Amino acid sequence: MLDRISRFFKRDKASHRSTGRRVFGDGEHSLSPEMINRDAFKVIDVLQKAGFEAYIVGGCVRDLLIGLKPKDFDVATSAKPWEVKELFRRSRIIGRRFQIVHVQFGREIIEVTTFRSNSSQTSGKNHRQQTDSGMLTRDNVFGSVEEDASRRDLTVNALYYDPSDNSIHDFTNGLDDIDDQIIRIIGDPETRFREDPVRLLRVARFAAKLGFNIDSDTANPMKHRAADLQQVSPPRLFDETLKLFMSGQGLDTFKLLVEHNLFDYIVPQLAPMLNDQQGIPMKLVSQALINTDKRIETSQRVTPAFIYAALLWPAVQRLARNYEKNGNSPPYALSKAAGEIIVNQIPVTAIPKRFTIPMREIWDLQLHLRRRGGTRAQRLVEHPRFRAAYDFVLLREQAGEDLGGLGEWWTAYQQADHENRQTMADEVMASDRGPKKRRRRRSGGKPAADPAR
Repeated sequence: MLDRISRFFKRDKASHRSTGRRVFGDGEHSLSPEMINRDAFKVIDVLQKAGFEAYIVGGCVRDLLIGLKPKDFDVATSAKPWEVKELFRRSRIIGRRFQIVHVQFGREIIEVTTFRSNSSQTSGKNHRQQTDSGMLTRDNVFGSVEEDASRRDLTVNALYYDPSDNSIHDFTNGLDDIDDQIIRIIGDPETRFREDPVRLLRVARFAAKLGFNIDSDTANPMKHRAADLQQVSPPRLFDETLKLFMSGQGLDTFKLLVEHNLFDYIVPQLAPMLNDQQGIPMKLVSQALINTDKRIETSQRVTPAFIYAALLWPAVQRLARNYEKNGNSPPYALSKAAGEIIVNQIPVTAIPKRFTIPMREIWDLQLHLRRRGGTRAQRLVEHPRFRAAYDFVLLREQAGEDLGGLGEWWTAYQQADHENRQTMADEVMASDRGPKKRRRRRSGGKPAADPAR
């Protein structure tokens, strides 16, 4: 698909990377105005007729160039947020850290941002704030399109398309990097990662999504700056993890996160357990992401509850075993461990309650699915979380856990008719009772005495 760029984009491979604006007109690239979302086109048209610069910008331009279907179309303009709002009746300014305007067309929302500058000057509403570590907490200093391009994160995301004359404006050699399949941070990587540590995750995510290599200058400081992710707010980091693991390239993204030590600051309770590359925790997470990627590819439903249930299960399991060793019953040990692991994770990625509740149900059912004699099996099948818990059993077995054929049993049970289901459940009941009867016979028909008494 990258041939679509090379076919039109002419450059001297031996030349140094150029600086400043390069404009590629009609016939020099593969885009056309017909590819642009019509509502985004309307926004561009209104802004330009009002005398402002306006472009389609970012990932949608990149995706169109490489033959992917963009999820949304964003607009960048010289108009200030309040000026944009005056031009569109159904619009509103949102955000404090970065003010943007949402322009609504029915259910469609076009996000409009004003060109921003890297200047540190402050005046009125336009100001830029940073912490002592260099992290940006507010960035509403407006500037030119050239300045706006320089403050974007990745070169491949800093392409500006003007559908009015079918031209691409490239300020950071983004077309070169798309052609060479390179992910490169704009500016000094150390500084840019300090400004916003989430850029570390974006580098990994886009490298995995596009199948590109990470530029060495960009990759070198990533491990060193990984700890900066602790400065990211837990709700924002949770949202970012959904993009990492639920965009269809979860496994490849996970491998890059581990390689650059970023995963240590996303699920710190699991990270130390991944040192053994052949261990069950690594296999479990990898298989969970393989399965998720396949479901996304086939347009099946995926949920953060299942992903996080898999990411935290090895830690829950280990802690529950420790509680069992101290004399607690398996259900109590599992419940106590689950509560503690979730409480420890929420300050890192603020998992909403609507996901932590089904996570715990999936974990609790791992014990209940073993107790399937009599009428229990049928009651379990009717449980609203049964399917997720059953899939979780299969996942554990795929990762190498020996569950005594539990997944195979439940697969057969679901395929059986009512009569055969009852037979299967009765056989389990008889099997469970057998050892108890034998123990009683050995003790003269009475329960064996407790040796501790």
